[in-house]
Amino acid sequence: MSKNHTLYQHGTLALLVPGLLDGTITMKELLEHGDTGIGTGEGLDGELIILDGVPYQVDSDGKVNVVSDDFTLPFANSHFAEYRNLTDVTELSQKELDDKILGMTSANTFFSIRMHGTFTNIKTRAVKKSHKPYATLGKTAENQSIFLKESVEGTLLSYYSPAIFDGAAVGGFHHHFMSDAHDFGGHVLGFGGATGKIELQQFDTLEQHLPVYNKDYMNYDFSDWDILSEIHDAEN
Repeated sequence: MSKNHTLYQHGTLALLVPGLLDGTITMKELLEHGDTGIGTGEGLDGELIILDGVPYQVDSDGKVNVVSDDFTLPFANSHFAEYRNLTDVTELSQKELDDKILGMTSANTFFSIRMHGTFTNIKTRAVKKSHKPYATLGKTAENQSIFLKESVEGTLLSYYSPAIFDGAAVGGFHHHFMSDAHDFGGHVLGFGGATGKIELQQFDTLEQHLPVYNKDYMNYDFSDWDILSEIHDAEN
């Protein structure tokens, strides 16, 4: 099994919903499973994007930080980059871009998209770090900062999860962004136009890692939650 065909995921989006926001993996451990990825820090501390092995965090002030090996995360994806060229696009909206990519690949497996180019009217967000006792994902996500750029050059890093895995991950696309100047980024809420080169990496294996040494997670009863609705409300 090639490690380049494996998507590693620590935690699930479902565990974030009731507020299980402890950091349960270190950045050092996460980077052992990939040089590319996305995630969030303990207490939903900003938005992470890993490019070429460098873990960037966009915090709630919009500042871009390179985090240390001991930075911890409750949820993250990572993989070893081995992208292949897919297509070039000009001035596509986020929905147009998503539709075009799905028209050229399969919706029934995991894949990652890396797109470098120019993005117009791009809106991103990052959440302010919270502390125990944690609020729910919905409540914590209300305390977010929104960032806007009229035009910026940078990298869109996206993961796609099949609908049948909704809850473990975000069913559909999950987009993060980092500018070339490392002064703007975050979880992508939308953009007006994207122009540049799209690369694709498809996975045939999901390696799902659960925080079994975290007592709060292991003892939690998820049965009272409408997990999927809560995730979609918070992610959009």
